[in-house]
Amino acid sequence: MKLRILFAGAACASLALSLAACSTPIAPAADSGDVESGTVRLWVMEGSLTPESQEYLAEEFAAANPGSELKIEVQQWDGIVAKLQTSLASKNESPDLVEIGNTQTTTFTTVGAFADVTDMKETLGGDGLIPSFVDSSTVDGKIYAYPFYAGARGVYYRTDLFAQAGLEVPQTIDEFNESVVALQAANPEAIEDFSGMYLAAVDTHGVGSYLFSQGFEYAKKDGDAWVGQASTPTSIAALTALQNMFQNGTRYADDSQAGQKAFERYFNEGKTGVLIGTGNIGTKIDASLWDADKVGVIALPSDKPGVPGATFAGGSNIGLATNSKNPGLAKKALETIFSEGFQKRLGEEGWVPGNTDFSADVTGPFGPLAGEIIANSKLTPNSPEWGVAFGSAQLNEVFTRIAKGEDVAKVAASLDAQIETELNK
Repeated sequence: MKLRILFAGAACASLALSLAACSTPIAPAADSGDVESGTVRLWVMEGSLTPESQEYLAEEFAAANPGSELKIEVQQWDGIVAKLQTSLASKNESPDLVEIGNTQTTTFTTVGAFADVTDMKETLGGDGLIPSFVDSSTVDGKIYAYPFYAGARGVYYRTDLFAQAGLEVPQTIDEFNESVVALQAANPEAIEDFSGMYLAAVDTHGVGSYLFSQGFEYAKKDGDAWVGQASTPTSIAALTALQNMFQNGTRYADDSQAGQKAFERYFNEGKTGVLIGTGNIGTKIDASLWDADKVGVIALPSDKPGVPGATFAGGSNIGLATNSKNPGLAKKALETIFSEGFQKRLGEEGWVPGNTDFSADVTGPFGPLAGEIIANSKLTPNSPEWGVAFGSAQLNEVFTRIAKGEDVAKVAASLDAQIETELNK
């Protein structure tokens, strides 16, 4: 089956993968292959796996498959969709296995980029696999990718700064909003440009989680059509709270992408008192703060005390490329990735493993909360167009307009119009 790249038009300057029209299934099942040894190329994204985990995975694969090698190639998130479009369409350039962000999964699973690997479900974890991630990888009842890991997104806060400002741990999202604004105003240690919370328009997953916790929706399906939901009363209220937070609860609304990639340093330096982040961020917070019991962790609250708010289920799936040169060995590599040893290792690094049977092994500050947070998490609209039309750059533009004080209703209306145009192509 043949992959091709289609240009969606100069005006939107976006690309979409498509298959040549045919009546056969979207992608063939991956042949087990007759190759007994060789190299499997695995693309993983920057920040997903530590060097130690990469080494462990490569060694385990080599031990289980003598004479073969798992070559792990780290990719940057910036520009990854365009790079995948080019590489996956090429029999010469395509990697064998690919980590794909869950917001991009449907874009590629619906156009033949990945092979049908439905027959591996039970081998890789069965019903223990993160259901929403499996759903995003399923087309016409066939599975084209499996859950790699999920990031339970919660709140880190400076307990000492809260105490100095006379603030209690917030139990609802309204209390959370009030506490962050109050913390910035109090500035307990008189730090120049102190920020109550780190929240940046460029951190689209963090902002998305903040909005989801307040009931925000991007879109809903009505029959076969997507209908934008940014202008509903609930979503408008969430966007209004976001604008207030940008203006009164953070100094980092316009932080750069480079700054956001290491945003925990602001927390370590005492320049902010609250972070929204995944479990692995806890390993980047200064050990001295943990040792001094100055860091607290909570789930991002909802409007009901004690009930976690919905957050963006950050994470990735992993697919077997249709153009893989070694599909049989690639399947063996998938078995290594979903082995008990590696799944537990993901948990030890703070990720919720793709097989939730091992979620009890999630260590770090969000370990006890991880299961509940993921259970209450949300994904962006499960449309193949979303990953192309609404990447970080496009959402950053929307959130930047909110941060700059534009009329919330007008921004929401324009977002709804864009969503309906793009998702209903």
